[in-house]
Amino acid sequence: MATPNQPAPLGVPSSSAAAGSSNRPLVIQTEHLDAAAAAWLAERVELVKCASEDEAFPALLARASGLVIRTYTNVDEAMLARAPKLRVVGRAGVGLDNVDQEACLRRGVAVFNTPDANGTAVVEYVACLMLDALRPRVFLDKALPAAEWKKVRTGLLARRQLCQMTLGIWGLGKIGKRIARLGAGLGMKVIYHDLLDIPPDQRHGAEPVSREQLCAGADILTVHVDGRHENTNLVSTDAFGRMKSDVVFINTSRGFIVDPHATAEFMIAHPAATAMLDVHEPEPFGADYPLLDIANVHLSPHIAAATELANTNMSWVVRDVWSVLEHQH
Repeated sequence: MATPNQPAPLGVPSSSAAAGSSNRPLVIQTEHLDAAAAAWLAERVELVKCASEDEAFPALLARASGLVIRTYTNVDEAMLARAPKLRVVGRAGVGLDNVDQEACLRRGVAVFNTPDANGTAVVEYVACLMLDALRPRVFLDKALPAAEWKKVRTGLLARRQLCQMTLGIWGLGKIGKRIARLGAGLGMKVIYHDLLDIPPDQRHGAEPVSREQLCAGADILTVHVDGRHENTNLVSTDAFGRMKSDVVFINTSRGFIVDPHATAEFMIAHPAATAMLDVHEPEPFGADYPLLDIANVHLSPHIAAATELANTNMSWVVRDVWSVLEHQH
């Protein structure tokens, strides 16, 4: 059991929450936060860690003034209907795909996120994926005879370097712009497609092209579009049908943006291509996920932003949560 002013383990309500004795506003923390940020908020509110699927959650929600969430808590109309005292939702992350902002607005619930908290971490991860796809490597744990040494070196000969390739960026927002700068720094030709007209001084040398030209021209295609509903299955059969047979396709944005069945069909038909996918629909995916067991498809568990610095930056959305609550109590 947690001591006063300290959050309880996730899914376990604090003693004050269980008794309903605190006169401070109740805030529910449904997912992981940096310890310092959680402790800071706990000094100001009655902070309870409780996952949204926990049996204690409905009773806590009924009297909660605030929610601090991350990726796997959905704030929709049904949840809001069970939260009559809710005044603020803080999402420790970039997108607000899991928050019904219009429903929150109708109910007078403020919504905050951390738009640029993990951008650098994601860019670094995309760089890792590009190099993973292109530069085979091995680490030695023993001495090798000269013949085997030569065989290993010969077998790890990379077919292409980044400086020989065209980097395609689908969505030149905050992260897309950083990817463009990265590609330019690595000597790549960079092209992009975006719905907006990006000023030349913000493109880092990237050339605007149509969606069709992007898919056809990219040796590496990385997706960085937003989470609007219209982007569901944005990358599907038509887009894959225009891609190069040896394309490296990367998605670190949202899982629902890419049609998994179309991805599977393309990758099976084009064994020289590679898919590097960090986000999925749903998460976690089940044994029936169509992208499992395909040799040139590589799946990671939504870890592009999994750094201590990014987690710390995202967690300080608690300041915004408190800025609302301190004026209402």
